[in-house]
Amino acid sequence: MYSLNNKISILGCGWYGSALAKELLKNGYIVKGSTTTPDKLAILKQAGILPYLINFTSEEDIINNDFFDCDLIIISIPPKRSTAEQHTFLSKIQKVSKAAVNGNIPNIIFISATSVYGDYNQEVNEHTAPDPETESGKAILAAEQNLTAIPDFTTTILRFGGLIGPGRDPGRFFAGKSAIPNGKAPVNLIHLSDCIGLTLRIIEKQAFGYIFNACATDHPTRSIFYTAAASRSGLEIPQFKDELLNWKSVHSIYVAEKLNYEFKITLNSLV
Repeated sequence: MYSLNNKISILGCGWYGSALAKELLKNGYIVKGSTTTPDKLAILKQAGILPYLINFTSEEDIINNDFFDCDLIIISIPPKRSTAEQHTFLSKIQKVSKAAVNGNIPNIIFISATSVYGDYNQEVNEHTAPDPETESGKAILAAEQNLTAIPDFTTTILRFGGLIGPGRDPGRFFAGKSAIPNGKAPVNLIHLSDCIGLTLRIIEKQAFGYIFNACATDHPTRSIFYTAAASRSGLEIPQFKDELLNWKSVHSIYVAEKLNYEFKITLNSLV
């Protein structure tokens, strides 16, 4: 740990943000956490997180300047599945950017997603030009571009694959379903412990200003992985079509090169 980034604000204390905050506290950081739900403020406080009600919406902005008094802000507010949310996501990030500039925050880590790469039947890495197909992928890429274009702070992009871990049992994703397409496509997933591990390593090494793809290094097929996951959880086995349609396999150059990070959870260990 180093003193330059002792105060960290996490915008969005959801599944990943709350777990990360608790780990940062263990490592001696002062952690401010935001929520859009007033009832959650007490839960954050109980965990030792300094709680803030922050909300950027088209109807009402709730901004606390003290939250933006920090050495690093981690933005973890992915667009919701609704089309309306995806269309307003960029304006929300623009408001966050403005608040970060006003707070003179030197560094931002933006939690992005591998959906910025379309399924174009290829391996991708950080040098691959993003070309999203989905509305959420397009919204996330626009947010990335907004943040990286602002010279007042240094933006680090952390593109997570599909999230698994406590409370997100992959065995439940397809349990009991049949005729599931694309059974031979590779999966691109990351466990919560590695989401946290990678974030901590970026902070510890001050490896700011890079794009990091964050997926487990192994990529079993959908059929093999989710069938095994359902079996491990004692759930009804899903049935996949024996076919390969559109796919991508997400790899990272910079996780090893810049962070010297070794993934804790391999997907094959869960098969």
